[in-house]
Amino acid sequence: MSAAVRTAVVTGASSGIGSATARRLAAEGYHVVVTARRKDRVESLAEEIRAAGHQATAHTLDVTDRAAVDTFAAGLDRCDVLVNNAGGALGADPVATGDPADWRQMYEVNVIGVLHLTQALLPALVASGDGTVVVLTSTAGHATYEGGAGYVAAKHGAHVLAETLRLEIVGQPVRVIEIAPGMVKTEGFAVNRFRGDESKAAAVYAGVAEPLTSDDVADTVAWAVTRPSHVNIDLLVVRPRAQASNQKVHREQ
Repeated sequence: MSAAVRTAVVTGASSGIGSATARRLAAEGYHVVVTARRKDRVESLAEEIRAAGHQATAHTLDVTDRAAVDTFAAGLDRCDVLVNNAGGALGADPVATGDPADWRQMYEVNVIGVLHLTQALLPALVASGDGTVVVLTSTAGHATYEGGAGYVAAKHGAHVLAETLRLEIVGQPVRVIEIAPGMVKTEGFAVNRFRGDESKAAAVYAGVAEPLTSDDVADTVAWAVTRPSHVNIDLLVVRPRAQASNQKVHREQ
């Protein structure tokens, strides 16, 4: 199959890693289908990609709405790559005082949203004869840190979903790739986590010379997706040089 006609669905494409990944996969020759809740953002992104001479289609989609996901999937002619990027964090409270509503919302988006899209599009991915499921998790899905239990639990769930899916569909023509970024300075992630508190969001990156960018992660996703069909990148952890672990970060004075 020609790369020019292959279709890649990217969720959470209204900003940050999602939009950067859509641009990068479009440049690789994919027809990108960009989805997110913010209609104006995904339509603008699709227009930008088309203006650059590539193929793109925008769809407004809430990954936690299963009926909407099923309708979306039924309307696709094909799907060769699914990038499960939609996600996010809420709060940084300890377990003792964390809001169960925040935990529930994080689980719904980061885990159930991935489940919805993967279940809905897996038949098309198999039918493509050479499908790829990408799950964007986080280093939070592999190690804990204080104040992050809700997000850590959700990303651990997404990690286990990807790992189990890979076991269950082995022998089918579909790869399952997990990309787990560390500290990434993206539009809105930290601000949303701290409910608009710009000072708390800025403190996350204070003194870190070069946190990862959305383009860094998009480059990693594109590299993994474009490996030869028989090559599966099971898990790729990517951090900035300044970050040795979730809790060990070099900060310049």
